Amino acid sequence: MTQNIAALIDHTLLKQNATKEQIEKLCEEAKKYTFASVCVNPTWVKLSAELLQESPVKVCTVIGFPLGASTSEVKAFETKNAIENGADEIDMVINVGALKDANFDFVKNDIVAVVNAAKEKAIVKVILETCLLTNEEIIKASELSKEAGAHFVKTSTGFSTGGATVGAVKLMRETVGTDLGVKASGGVRSLEDLQTMVDAGASRIGASSGVDIMQGLTSKSDY
Repeated sequence: MTQNIAALIDHTLLKQNATKEQIEKLCEEAKKYTFASVCVNPTWVKLSAELLQESPVKVCTVIGFPLGASTSEVKAFETKNAIENGADEIDMVINVGALKDANFDFVKNDIVAVVNAAKEKAIVKVILETCLLTNEEIIKASELSKEAGAHFVKTSTGFSTGGATVGAVKLMRETVGTDLGVKASGGVRSLEDLQTMVDAGASRIGASSGVDIMQGLTSKSDY
């Protein structure tokens, strides 16, 4: 059971003041517990890939993070560069403003640019930032992600006004069905939180509290 829980978790450190020593510790913890991946900013992808090369743990990174307001061309370049440096999974942020403007073609093409840049070399997860969206917008963003060829939809960056909620996860799962994964990120700090999100439909958990979760503790982390 412990192994199954660990395999759900993207062990995350995305703070702007993260140091090399902290990234090294993150990777050591990921190897110890065999988490699904480490999720790090692009600048740490190469180091993480080197540290995890003898491990089944994947390297996940974030694109257009945390605002999603980079141009599609920049997001595509970031994606290609990250994969060249060893990234296995890409968590991209949608253009939230374009979604709210109902500029759905733009939102879809923005996701397509990243999916195409990944060229089936990496899994693409689409961060919707659900705390800023209405239920209708969550449904639409999930539909667009599916149409664009993404592999997952993800709730949150952890850097906005809120994290994952049961309601958002349920809505995302209902929308994408069984075809896509659903990643719940932001505010998952305990085994109970994790189980609640899994019960709601999450198939992956983004958390900086992975070690505490594995030890049956409740983290005080703000992500």
